[in-house]
Amino acid sequence: MEPETETGIVNVSDRTLRALYGYQMKRTFNVIQSDLSRTLKPFDLRMLTYTALVLIVDNPGLRQSQLAEAMDIERPNLVVIVDELERRDLIVRDRLPSDRRAYALKATLAGRRLCEKAIAAVMEHEKMLLNGISKDALSVATKVMQMIESNRQRED
Repeated sequence: MEPETETGIVNVSDRTLRALYGYQMKRTFNVIQSDLSRTLKPFDLRMLTYTALVLIVDNPGLRQSQLAEAMDIERPNLVVIVDELERRDLIVRDRLPSDRRAYALKATLAGRRLCEKAIAAVMEHEKMLLNGISKDALSVATKVMQMIESNRQRED
């Protein structure tokens, strides 16, 4: 910690933490998440509802269990997200004839249209955040993140 300034405010150093990749990624994610929240707000979507909607649009007939796995969240937490999307008439749940306990999730026309607009806004959001970063650097960063994820999956 640095000494107190004349105003009595202490300048906190996070130098040790900044040497950790996880901490640096979390700080970066906080920037991305905050900006993404502002980007999705006009669509009345949050990061999780947006993610679920995109996955449902891209995978018509997806089962809730598959969606939970793809989003890496617990099924009970997913129910709240799916209920919200359904209540807003963005998706429908159809019972699967082969398994009466399971539902196939499909986007409605309104859901597909909203998803299209939200994706365009999110792509613009990413474009602004990644401004000035070379394609090579982004490629390396993506590869590193995929390798970290792969290493975690090997431990499970």
